[in-house]
Amino acid sequence: MTGDRVREPRIIVIGAGVAGITAAHVLTQAGFTDVTVLEKGSDVGGVWYWNHYPGLTCDVPSQIYQFGWAPKPDWSRVWATGPEIQRYHRDVVDRSGLSGLIRCNVEVVSADFDDATAEWTVTTADGETITADFVLCATGVLENPNIPDIDGLDDFAGPVVHTARWDDDLQTDGQRIAVLGTGSTGVQVVSALQPRAAKLIHFVRSPQWVLWAPMQLPQVPGTASLLGRLPTVHRDLYRGLLWGSGIFADVVLRPSWRRRLVQEYAQLSLRAQVRDPKLRARLTPDYQPLCKRQVVSGTYYNALQKPNAELVSEAIDKVTPTGIVTADGVEHGVDVIVLATGFRAHDYMRPMAITGAGGLTLDEAWAQGPRAYRMTAIPGFPNLFTVLGPNSPTGSISLQHSAELTANYISQWIDRWARGDVDRIEVTGEATDRFYDEVAQAMGPTVWNTGCNSWYFTESGTIDLWPFDRKTMERMLDTPDPADFTVETGVAAPSGSPTA
Repeated sequence: MTGDRVREPRIIVIGAGVAGITAAHVLTQAGFTDVTVLEKGSDVGGVWYWNHYPGLTCDVPSQIYQFGWAPKPDWSRVWATGPEIQRYHRDVVDRSGLSGLIRCNVEVVSADFDDATAEWTVTTADGETITADFVLCATGVLENPNIPDIDGLDDFAGPVVHTARWDDDLQTDGQRIAVLGTGSTGVQVVSALQPRAAKLIHFVRSPQWVLWAPMQLPQVPGTASLLGRLPTVHRDLYRGLLWGSGIFADVVLRPSWRRRLVQEYAQLSLRAQVRDPKLRARLTPDYQPLCKRQVVSGTYYNALQKPNAELVSEAIDKVTPTGIVTADGVEHGVDVIVLATGFRAHDYMRPMAITGAGGLTLDEAWAQGPRAYRMTAIPGFPNLFTVLGPNSPTGSISLQHSAELTANYISQWIDRWARGDVDRIEVTGEATDRFYDEVAQAMGPTVWNTGCNSWYFTESGTIDLWPFDRKTMERMLDTPDPADFTVETGVAAPSGSPTA
């Protein structure tokens, strides 16, 4: 209800991916009318807008990788392709009436808090300034590409392309292609490019466990028609899948027979598909399955064993204008270099320059790594919240569900502001420290903590994941606890619409 509200908050949401779209939906459903979403890309979708490399496929089944409030019955495949997911995000925005809130091609470069007025000033790359009462950072995790520091890479004579910034005009057919990177992206792009390459070399220093799955399997015929006619059944299916994800939570969060079963399946996937013992040994990781972000593919091992494919396990020494030289002195001639080297996963809102209370910068606050109370709030940054912020990546919980829980939680604080109960809302350092003590304790028995080096680790050596189950997340994000926050009144300037 909005009847008791005495003022309309000016809300800026930064980012129009899963988190930003969810935040916009939740806020408008709660009755807030002054919501502006700023997106630096030319369309919505976040990671699904920026990534469009060959073979891009979601490794989460389509029927759970969707917004609970915007079900899609007619996915073409059990595991949807990237382009289909991006189109889904655009369709959701259009059908939900959110298009008018979203400004694309607007990159935010800074956000500054005014202690006197409790307002935020957001500045864009074009020099526009926008004043707001609340800033919600929905900038995602997999955003800034990680470019490896390899001697001579800039001197390579042919194309060098990162998968997160793929050039659709790039010609790869009939070329000698080098692929660097062994995560899901590397596996997918190797599988997609190998059939038409003159030669494909996958440079693999640390192999991954790859679970076999028929990733190109079409959705069961009749599913779209059934779920489209029976939305209640569709909602029940989605809820059932959320419940079923709890089984996988048990797999990753604590040692159990379920974990052993999945790990044995990973080992079987390798043994069954790679019969050559020497090649199999080179593809066998030295850590437990599931310790890193699990890779799923039904084609990768097969692609690597084709005559035009080669696995190189030696470390890369340097790049020459015509190829890649490995530590054993061998130069591998290539025409194209594909960097499937992932992202700087812990940048979150960077490279934006964010300055909070008393001139505190985000870089100063996060000198030891990113931290946010229950994924949502940062000490020293009043009236600023994160949607899918630090610790939001999970091993078992739908990101869409996590984003919706977070947005509803934040909406409750904004509602208190709108009713005049508070002007300045800031989480305490003590509450944040307590949350991270709980995170550290819960992280102990997780599979991510069993001895591998993954992108989950921050610079300070902590694991940036959610180590709790879905019910714990729902409990923590149900209702804000005022005891964990410092709230003030009588400091806010009169509110109006965001103005340039």
